[in-house]
Amino acid sequence: MPRFNYGGQALIEGVLMRGRDAIAVALRHPDGRIVYATESLGSGFHGSRWAKLPFVRGLIVLYETLIVGTRWLVRSASLQAQEDDVEIGKGAIALMLGFTLLMGVGVFFLLPLFLSSVLTSGNPSGLAQPAVEGLIQVAIFLGYLTIISRMPDIHRVFQYHGAEHKTIHALEAGDTLDPESIGKYPTAHPRCGTEFLVVLIALSIFTFSLVGKQEPLVMIGSRFVLIPVLAAVGYEILRLGARYRSNPVVKAIMWPGILVQMITTKQPTPDMIEVAIVSMEEALKADGQELPAGAGTLPRDVMQLPKPGDVDRARRATVPEAEAAAPVSIDPPLPGV
Repeated sequence: MPRFNYGGQALIEGVLMRGRDAIAVALRHPDGRIVYATESLGSGFHGSRWAKLPFVRGLIVLYETLIVGTRWLVRSASLQAQEDDVEIGKGAIALMLGFTLLMGVGVFFLLPLFLSSVLTSGNPSGLAQPAVEGLIQVAIFLGYLTIISRMPDIHRVFQYHGAEHKTIHALEAGDTLDPESIGKYPTAHPRCGTEFLVVLIALSIFTFSLVGKQEPLVMIGSRFVLIPVLAAVGYEILRLGARYRSNPVVKAIMWPGILVQMITTKQPTPDMIEVAIVSMEEALKADGQELPAGAGTLPRDVMQLPKPGDVDRARRATVPEAEAAAPVSIDPPLPGV
């Protein structure tokens, strides 16, 4: 079993596996083939001494995950739409991430703050507002996950999420990477991003209860300032929780995160597990690790990715000159990410 803890992310009809220094992606092509690609991690901080420091490493991993995950999520959607010549640039990624983060902070932190302040405006107790805010946060979080899980496309993504977890379980157990062996493992995993969100919400409820009811600007400012700090602390708690999961106390504390994964992970089909297997095997190879016995037998093809300039050249060859002035991609893709 590799000494490094592998993680992953579900995509549209595919799985991304993150290794020590590289990521691998496997997608189910609309024609039925499994296609894959690998690329190195190169955020500028990756591999540096900063990336090994407690509390800092979590923010670096989160940054890399957001950048890489967003780009490959768009690519996987484009593949299913048969738009293989569309490439997302770094400007578009920054815009999408900025909007997503603002929406996340607004819906899951500022909206509960506003609603709880209105509902407890006549209550003199300093603990009433934080308590109501926490309840609203939990309700919004669980309600949002429950609603989107009923959407057919998201349900399939959650199935691939389950396939990713099962494959990681099998690797960590030293089991063979085949659909039959992997199928017996649970869809929940203690290092899941869903569990990280549960930990983050729990930390925010505790921390903002200490801040208490203050002037509106102070309470709003505290949310923006403390969220990165809570994310860094949450990452370390998640690492410790995974390391000491056999401890009954730790297992009980982290159990809510496993329960929430009943929403965000679903039982995958064997063909979904095959995609996760290819992604894991390619991630292992990209890291220079040996493949488990019997691995590498599933057929796969290298994914052809567009290069900077390819899109414009292709369009100029097929559309009138006047229309060719409209660019398809905003700018070249991020180098080495």
